[in-house]
Amino acid sequence: MAEPEHHVVQDCFSSDFGSRFCLGGLDRDQGEKENPMRELRIRKLCLNICVGESGDRLTPAAKVLEQLTGQTPVFSKARYTVRSFGIRRNEKIAVHCTVHGAKAEEILEKGLKNIDLGIKYDPSIGIYGLDFYVVLGRPGFSIADKKRRTGCIGAKHRISKEEAMRWFQQKYDGIILPGK
Repeated sequence: MAEPEHHVVQDCFSSDFGSRFCLGGLDRDQGEKENPMRELRIRKLCLNICVGESGDRLTPAAKVLEQLTGQTPVFSKARYTVRSFGIRRNEKIAVHCTVHGAKAEEILEKGLKNIDLGIKYDPSIGIYGLDFYVVLGRPGFSIADKKRRTGCIGAKHRISKEEAMRWFQQKYDGIILPGK
């Protein structure tokens, strides 16, 4: 007959009130679960194509974003006139789109893994540069966004630069180049 497993008591400590607490059951090496509220995830993914001029080159860029995301993109206007670039104030010069949820993860995965993103080359559209902006978050970040009874995100719950870099390296096997 096999003997039943005995759990070893790991830590015992007493509180100020004299009662005794013992933590046991799981070895720390065996597998202590991480807090699911501390898990990093993508809040949103912003895709941006800046053409630098309005008209003929901007509408195909909007078509590219619409094919990629399945959403209607938004046009961005120039903040001020730059004569050397030939840009006037309030002229539409860029197009962007924001994606949330599983679709954001799917598009980011496509963008990091392969260059073609699953879109066939169309000579009438041409080639454009595409910016990916990833906004990370944790469960509970929505308390800062709500209208009534807004809360602050605590210092320990905020995401540091190092945590974001580590998340990118672990989840997407990313290589981070050293800064200037």
